Amino acid sequence: MKHITFYLDFLSPYAWLAFERLPLALEGLSYSVRYRPVLLGALLKQHGNPGPGGIAPKRDWTFRHVAWLGHALGIPLKMPARFPFSPLPLLRQALACSDDGSVNRFVAGTLLRHVWQGGQDALDPQRLDALAQALAEQTRPGQSSTSEAPKALLRANTDAAIAQGVFGVPAFVVDDKLFWGLDSLPMLRAYLTGDAWFDGPDWDAVRQLPSA
Repeated sequence: MKHITFYLDFLSPYAWLAFERLPLALEGLSYSVRYRPVLLGALLKQHGNPGPGGIAPKRDWTFRHVAWLGHALGIPLKMPARFPFSPLPLLRQALACSDDGSVNRFVAGTLLRHVWQGGQDALDPQRLDALAQALAEQTRPGQSSTSEAPKALLRANTDAAIAQGVFGVPAFVVDDKLFWGLDSLPMLRAYLTGDAWFDGPDWDAVRQLPSA
């Protein structure tokens, strides 16, 4: 059995699409998944990347693209009423349900659906209260989105992701391999099924390629 670390930020529509697509993409394989929330903004800042929201034409394209992908893949997706927004309350709410920085699929899915289904404001106070209630049975005793422990777990998760070379989400780490993005799922499956390509030189060849 292979163990996959799935780095995600609930701010990312591609993380939502990948979350929904993952079981089908890896159907029939033996694997486990650890869902680890990270702060996408910190990953982007680490690499000097403004993100799609920082480039107006790319922002427009991204919104169109994810709407089409949801349609094409049969995954409900509607842009939230305000975007982008600070995902910190959601990330910390998720990690209030964790002892070690990982959350289960129920918690991750609840947070992602909160953002990406219905087209509502992800940070509406009443909706955040309802979200906390929906996760009450998963929340660790004495913890909440404002507690110090979830904040520390988020920092640790994000630092660990940066150390592993993660530069965006969704990202999947298995063994020493990093796969990025919704469109990397077929490549991830190929690795998990033992595709001989991964034993050849191509994976590491790019590191030897001079940059002009």
